[in-house]
Amino acid sequence: MNRRMALLGLAALAGCGFELRKEPEFLFHTVGLAGFRDDSQLAVELRRQIGRTKLTLQPDFNRAEVVVESLKDQRDKIVVVSTSVGQVREWQLKLDVDYLLRTAQGELLLPRTELRLTRELTYTETQALGKEQEEAQLYRAMQSDAVALIMRRLAAVKLPS
Repeated sequence: MNRRMALLGLAALAGCGFELRKEPEFLFHTVGLAGFRDDSQLAVELRRQIGRTKLTLQPDFNRAEVVVESLKDQRDKIVVVSTSVGQVREWQLKLDVDYLLRTAQGELLLPRTELRLTRELTYTETQALGKEQEEAQLYRAMQSDAVALIMRRLAAVKLPS
């Protein structure tokens, strides 16, 4: 009976068009990164993701078919809740990324795009070390989300003829 239910469930999934996400197919071969700070963790993650695809990362972005140009890559930490004596109880972590996609010749493929990611972080002084690690983990997760969005937009780019 359980086996029949499992087969029925698989047949329903196959019939509805469900499909696992595949690696994106790019309509170009080289990509360059411009405008990123030397210490940008976002650029490091973006390079890592590009390395996992069939794309070639062009060190000289002026020779790349598509250029990801960073206009803003900023992290912020804002107090959301504090006690009457000024102790922080909750932070809001923000990652702001602005970028555009263009050709090496300067032709705009995707206008300025703003990504605003936020996460809430509760805080107590007794767990300070653990909360620092949690904060770093939340920033990494936001960064991974931002890179995934940029990679999806790269996959949608069509070069002008």
